[in-house]
Amino acid sequence: MPAVQLSQLRVFTEPQQGASYDDLLSVAQRAEALGFDAFFRSDHWLKMGDADGLPGPTDAWVTLAGLARDTERIRLGTLVTSATFRYPGPLAISVAQVDQMSGGRVELGLGAGWYEQEHTAYGLPFPPLGERFDRLEEQLEIITGMWSTPTGETYSFDGAHYPVTDSPALPKPAQARVPLIIGGGGPKRTPALAARFATEFNTPFVPREFFSAQSDRVRAACEAIDRDPGEITFSAALVLCCGADDSEVARRAEAIGREPDELRTNGAAGTPAEVAETLAAWTAAGADRIYLQVLDLTDLDHLDLVAAEIATP
Repeated sequence: MPAVQLSQLRVFTEPQQGASYDDLLSVAQRAEALGFDAFFRSDHWLKMGDADGLPGPTDAWVTLAGLARDTERIRLGTLVTSATFRYPGPLAISVAQVDQMSGGRVELGLGAGWYEQEHTAYGLPFPPLGERFDRLEEQLEIITGMWSTPTGETYSFDGAHYPVTDSPALPKPAQARVPLIIGGGGPKRTPALAARFATEFNTPFVPREFFSAQSDRVRAACEAIDRDPGEITFSAALVLCCGADDSEVARRAEAIGREPDELRTNGAAGTPAEVAETLAAWTAAGADRIYLQVLDLTDLDHLDLVAAEIATP
């Protein structure tokens, strides 16, 4: 069985489908105890599909603030926060504060936003795609600019959407540089933004061939601005559905409303040997780390199985 290191594996949750803070805490603490590298969550405020979404959505950065105090080692972040949800200045403050609260364990995934229904459900503007990317670019400029402004100096930015004048640019994160994750499948603007701002580039739930092609676009965009592509971590996200045998695989697939064969094709699914082979193939394709999307947050034995039978410390 190919060896996969726990330091390559991150747990990724979708709380909008139905989870309380205590549910998320249980998963994060189990993941930490088992040695997974990070606990991440989506940043959504509306369920998708047939899930009931109860007890209702939880705010991503409020959740991560709680986890910052209720965990000790595991890294914490969003995949990804939508630029349409928050203004960049307040977001820079929130992330910096949570980073301080965690002792420097936070990572920020930031994207343009895509789920129109959650915007209309909670009274949020949803501009056209081009404007959303313009806003994302300005947010990346402002957030990184505020964090990198020396203490005692001020930060200004002449933005079309978010003009900033003489900001004290406080507080600062605990980390010298909070990792920034950018991802997606856009062929031009996404790789260009990643080359300028990202410490990590993520392509979630895509075939390996697309992952490789998109990673090459990011590398080319880095070279176009004389940035070393080796500075960027390349990652993928896959739905996890692992079982000790075929019957357990089928049970876990049924619990999340999916078919075992479909998950074997599109996710990290099957017996431990099958999942290990899948993860090894992604590593060979250039994935430096993999986010395992855990959809049944009550099934903590699922994480135990991965840690015991697939991953090495």
